[in-house]
Amino acid sequence: MRTFYIEQFGCRATQADGAAIERQLLDRGFASTAESEDADVVVVNTCTVTSAADTQARDAIRKLHSRNPAARVIVTGCYAQRAPEELAALPGVSWVVGNSHKPEIPAIVDGLSREVPSHGGNFVPAASLDSGAMSLHRGPAKILTGDIFEQTSLLAAPVWGGEGNHTRPVLKIQDGCNSRCSYCVIPFVRGKSRSLPPLNVLEEIQKLSEAGYREIVLSGINLGTYGRDLSPRVEFIELLRRILDETPLESLRISSIEPLDVTHDLIALFASTHRIAQHFHMPLQSGSDRILAAMRRWYRAEHYARRVELIREYLPDAAVGADVIAGFPGESEADHSSTMAFIEQMPFTYLHVFSYSKRPGTRAATLPDEVPAAVIKQRARDLRALGEAKAAAFRRSQIGRSLRVLTLRTEESGASQTTPALSGNFLGVRVRGRWPSNLWLEIRVTAFVAPYLLGQVEGTQWNAVASHLRRI
Repeated sequence: MRTFYIEQFGCRATQADGAAIERQLLDRGFASTAESEDADVVVVNTCTVTSAADTQARDAIRKLHSRNPAARVIVTGCYAQRAPEELAALPGVSWVVGNSHKPEIPAIVDGLSREVPSHGGNFVPAASLDSGAMSLHRGPAKILTGDIFEQTSLLAAPVWGGEGNHTRPVLKIQDGCNSRCSYCVIPFVRGKSRSLPPLNVLEEIQKLSEAGYREIVLSGINLGTYGRDLSPRVEFIELLRRILDETPLESLRISSIEPLDVTHDLIALFASTHRIAQHFHMPLQSGSDRILAAMRRWYRAEHYARRVELIREYLPDAAVGADVIAGFPGESEADHSSTMAFIEQMPFTYLHVFSYSKRPGTRAATLPDEVPAAVIKQRARDLRALGEAKAAAFRRSQIGRSLRVLTLRTEESGASQTTPALSGNFLGVRVRGRWPSNLWLEIRVTAFVAPYLLGQVEGTQWNAVASHLRRI
């Protein structure tokens, strides 16, 4: 048994965990397969941020088992940490491994490759595991989990995913969260905040830069808290300065960061160099102070607005995105209207809208005055429409401007005579002509055809780039 397949769900942090597991399995001599049907072991890396994510994971496990009944299925991730018994009961599941013991998955796979059937028909792993874990037998499946708050390790490996796959690697440098937002289950399934030491971060970025990658995205569960757990303590902005000073990386982008961590000094650093992408994603969740208090968020709408205004003062064309939750318990029509009005007056360039989902174990799950599902759906629809209008207005404002873009991986087939690219301020662009991926281009935006901007390479650069391509 020497082949494996990993099915990924969830956020970039979950995907980074999966990438680390893949790296470890490859180092042990296992081979990755492109299709689950060809794998001896299938690892399902789950998310549990919403009930829909749970349903998606269960459906995927059933389909994977149906397509390849002989494969041994290992389920891990946030859902596995939160409700392992639910997953252990699914057909085809051999192991359920919580986030608390995710680093032991390579040893489990190694054991499965040497397992022998017992007289009762169940399989007994050849290698023993951490004796501090809770290992429970549930029919054919075993559960391996424990106290997530005792977790001190951080799985980290670059992730290539989404649009521009193999062009813009994502590096997780922080995991876990010490906050207790009332709606969020993540701290209970990922544990306390912990950081990848600066030297490890710099080493990974150095390797990726030397391999030819021009832009790297830093990610984490609560990225702004990076380094507070380290001894000596390291500030996030200090890490960014070291990356700029000690590596040749051409472009650094950060993923979601809490609004109170977007300080004057951080914004000034972004404005001081072209090597940091002008892109801020700050979760808002609500524009109503009453709901923000019920959510146990650490700011109010006024505080958030000040951050956005400061960004606009320093970086007039920066991307500013936000997460918003529709239908939190107790949210009235007035609260919803406050959120709509707040978003309307803010210069957002895009929104990520989520319908509230009750998560077991969270404080919000016990709150009264649940919003009816039909009302949540309508409010989410209102927010998405407003977000789309904001995004379209920002894109139209870029017509006629010059942008520096990084080309992404071009589709292998198709008659398109354009190349996908991404700007520093997080705008998807289709550049006229067929260009290699991972190439900087200076373009002029000519039109907006939703969801993309259209652009063409400036005439003076066209000849220079073409000459460079001929030489290589």
